[in-house]
Amino acid sequence: MKSEDQLLNFLVNRLDEEVSLNLANNVEIDAEDIYEALFGATADGTSISTLCNSSEDSPSANTILYHLQTKFEPERLERLANTLLRRDIVELLPEQVEVCADLHLRPYYGDEDDTDGLYHSEESVGPLRSTLATLYARVRNKRYTLAVRRLDDGDTASSVLAEFLGVLDGLDTEVRAVYLDRGFYDSKCLTLLQTHNYAYVVSIIRWGEAIQQELSEGWSRVIQHDLTGKLDGHSWTVEFPVNIDCTYLNGKYDDHGAARHGYAADAPFIETPREARYHYSKRFGIESSYRLSEQAMAATTTRDTTMRLLYVVVSLLLQNVWRYLHYEYVATPRRGGRRLWRWPYKEFVNMVRRAAWMALAVRRAVPANRPPDDRFYR
Repeated sequence: MKSEDQLLNFLVNRLDEEVSLNLANNVEIDAEDIYEALFGATADGTSISTLCNSSEDSPSANTILYHLQTKFEPERLERLANTLLRRDIVELLPEQVEVCADLHLRPYYGDEDDTDGLYHSEESVGPLRSTLATLYARVRNKRYTLAVRRLDDGDTASSVLAEFLGVLDGLDTEVRAVYLDRGFYDSKCLTLLQTHNYAYVVSIIRWGEAIQQELSEGWSRVIQHDLTGKLDGHSWTVEFPVNIDCTYLNGKYDDHGAARHGYAADAPFIETPREARYHYSKRFGIESSYRLSEQAMAATTTRDTTMRLLYVVVSLLLQNVWRYLHYEYVATPRRGGRRLWRWPYKEFVNMVRRAAWMALAVRRAVPANRPPDDRFYR
């Protein structure tokens, strides 16, 4: 990349090519102005209002927020988000990939009267807000977001998984295995995985006395387990192998120093419980993507779930673009694989931030009530 403004142009063009804001002819701003402020606030970790108030060439913050709130409907935003996230990234996927899905749940601490439409988790007593499901491809220890889904009241883990499996079915690459967190552990999800014939590893929940007993005694082993599901008055039973991995470290876990981890695992390359635990640990990299999002996400106090989802999508898009540009334009092609030169995500975000500041003419000086003296020069 030759300059920082090229990074901002790349991001703005990605949104402008996929999203049509259909602004009126008498509007004094264009879509590029809106997107520059959106990416600038995301990279700066501040709100659009704060960024615009400190900028000389930026449109009014109210104007930008109005267009963002009125032009993005929840269903349209999710479709556009998944198109944007997968754009360019599919070119980097090898012939065979491993994918991970995650339910990111955040507790709601507001008034109970305002909980209509919020997703309820079966593992939680109260309702939850800002609940997202994300689908990632894992390639050479890099994580590419393939899809994101906001959960509302009435959604289930199986309905989300069905959408994600549809995304995987549409890829031109083979899925080696699917790694799911414990939020997807139920009879419907396991049935879906078996129906789509995907190899999988799912962390189990201690539901029922039988599995609780199995996870409280014995050494590493593989057992057969089953779950019963019900739908429209019909019930069925799904059977699957459970790999129980027993880890011993004196003084770390309990009085006996043993911890047992259970995984519903059905994959041809997994032969032992230790291998099931090792392969499942690959999905832990998802948490680093959430940490990167905290480094670059627009701040807001709005309760509008669509706007909050938009900010999350833009944050995830920044990560995908960084990884794509790092591999395609920064890494050096060579025999045996490209050489990835060091380009930290924080540096990439800072470059986008500075480009947005220049484009919006962010204030770089403050008025003084008297001229600066010699201490301000060198």
